[in-house]
Amino acid sequence: MASNKIGRINEDIQRVMSSLLRNVKDPRVNQGMTSITAVDTTGDLRYCKIYLSVMGLQSEKELMKGLKSAAGYLRRELGNSLQLRYTPELIFQLDRSIEHGANISKILNKLEDAPPAQDEGTGESHDHQ
Repeated sequence: MASNKIGRINEDIQRVMSSLLRNVKDPRVNQGMTSITAVDTTGDLRYCKIYLSVMGLQSEKELMKGLKSAAGYLRRELGNSLQLRYTPELIFQLDRSIEHGANISKILNKLEDAPPAQDEGTGESHDHQ
């Protein structure tokens, strides 16, 4: 039962944080299209890990600095929106899975477009010395 409550809280945090991140004016935070891919809150509501995916990211270091700088504002606004007993401390982590998947798709598309390989059973030597 407690896990259902945490699940609901995670969904609420994800929804509210998505909208709050769009309001952050810091250009370090608004480097590209930012999505919250997951939220993981501890059972005691003290800490909340927020996983972000950013398409068009220029600098991970600058993004993290910007998020750290905005964390107080984000936590305060989150607390005002959700009325939890504790507003968890926010921990931001970059999620590269979408970017990784896009790269794999790009590679697969290149392979599909490549001309078919020559039949290696012809006995021709492919040594280029």
